[in-house]
Amino acid sequence: MAPINEAFDRLWPQARRMHVLDDSLSGDLALRGGGLDEAMHRRFATLGNYVVECGADGILFTCSAFGPCIEAVAAQHAGMPVLKPNEAMIDEAVKSGRRIGLLASFGPTLASMPPEFPAGCALDTELAGDAMTALNAGDVEAHDTAALAGAQALVERGAEVIALAQFSLARAAPLLRDRLGVPVLTTVDSGVLRLRQRLDPDAASP
Repeated sequence: MAPINEAFDRLWPQARRMHVLDDSLSGDLALRGGGLDEAMHRRFATLGNYVVECGADGILFTCSAFGPCIEAVAAQHAGMPVLKPNEAMIDEAVKSGRRIGLLASFGPTLASMPPEFPAGCALDTELAGDAMTALNAGDVEAHDTAALAGAQALVERGAEVIALAQFSLARAAPLLRDRLGVPVLTTVDSGVLRLRQRLDPDAASP
């Protein structure tokens, strides 16, 4: 939750936040092998219904491996913004007109997220699996080092802009910008700004 709180504090401090956490979703997706099955869709529907009943005006999901589940929630609550964590960043990356390097630290993301980019988009992908392992162990320095290595590999293969797929990767963005010299986009900043645009377009610019 730290990356999203930091982004809201910096980009939209006026927003009132409500965090709802199911911290077993990613683990269950990785271990059970059932993919985004009916049971997973039900879990997302339950989360969506709960926050709507609590009075939320919009929902920003924060894991990019569950796109179809989030789309189903958005269809169920069509009268309010329900955003996938990565959609705003993808739009920003594509509009840059540059060759995009997509860096993920969670393997299933590289199955679900690339199809969300437009056909024919110049896209390369890289998995920094050690980054997630390090972060889960509380070693943030090793996380950032693994993220940098993955991003460097993308740049060496021709990436002109780096898109960080996980919210948790956002903490490494300043290091990547400093070391790589290319634009580094995060789902966190792009997602917060898109939600602010939808819900409070008159808010003061950050």
